[in-house]
Amino acid sequence: MEVIMNKGIAVGGNIVVDYVKTISGYPKEGNLSTITEVSKAVGGALPNVLLDLSRMDERLPLKAVGLVGEDADGEWILETLCQHGIDTTQIKKDNRIGTSFSDVMTVGDTGARTFFHYRGTNQLLNVEHFDFERLDTDILHLGYALLLDALDAPDEEYGVVMARLLDKAQKNGLRTSLDVVSENSTRFSRIVPPSLRYCNYFIVNEVEASLTTGIEARDADDRLLVENMERICKRLLDMGVNDLVVIHAPEGAFAMDQKGMYYVQGALKLPDGYIKGTVGAGDAFCAGILYSLYKQWKVEKALQIGTAAAACCLSERNATDGMADIGTIEKLYDSAAKSRIAAK
Repeated sequence: MEVIMNKGIAVGGNIVVDYVKTISGYPKEGNLSTITEVSKAVGGALPNVLLDLSRMDERLPLKAVGLVGEDADGEWILETLCQHGIDTTQIKKDNRIGTSFSDVMTVGDTGARTFFHYRGTNQLLNVEHFDFERLDTDILHLGYALLLDALDAPDEEYGVVMARLLDKAQKNGLRTSLDVVSENSTRFSRIVPPSLRYCNYFIVNEVEASLTTGIEARDADDRLLVENMERICKRLLDMGVNDLVVIHAPEGAFAMDQKGMYYVQGALKLPDGYIKGTVGAGDAFCAGILYSLYKQWKVEKALQIGTAAAACCLSERNATDGMADIGTIEKLYDSAAKSRIAAK
């Protein structure tokens, strides 16, 4: 039976201030690199995805659940979200620790970025901060697992607290979505799998999918192992994802639904000089997928919208300024050449 969605999307999780610093090149340890430009932007899963969604469709009901500090950064984030019509009544202030921030070092010539992150209030976000009596949306997206200390903590019944939260969301009638942070660690196999059985949608990049499943996504030369992507999708569904697995990579996007249907979408070919930065591209892709799922579009179109939304994001240095309305996103996809993806 078709599920009618008309109540909007909520996003819970990381709230960050990004201090984006463009540098001439990344230095060796102990050496100097020149900062050529400095800007300030909201960042993290919650602001990035919600601001992208608001730019895609200003009529879409959007809600936020998270924590900020009682400081200037926290106030600035709340003001920014409210200016875009986002309901922030479930973002609480905590005076024990400051708002999370990241120094984002972006190489001017390539757009490659490195993050220095202060975890701040995000590490305190827990199940009790989600008021499901007032969180009457159709979808709850959470991000990022492995960067929310209280929700990543062990739970005797569920394995991790995040799984308890996702189960509670589903029992309150919400469809759930989860994203994971990229990090070099062995924590994926312990923290992520318990939550998958309570996820309707799992939207991650190829590295995160690989670390969760143990199936290689790239070879020693960093080439995408296209032939493994279908295996990774199937493995994630076998691990418990309810409805849809979506994986994005610079080369393209891959998805598999609960019926085992597999989908592939090549990246857009962008003109020289188009890419200003890669901060927030994964969240932009995620926002495109969530919007498509909310609209109940087919998976093929969802991958198209996600891919084009990510391409929009690449046109600016910060995480959200490049996003466009949904009509412009569709036109970008239709007009751009697409990469072909083929297994070796």
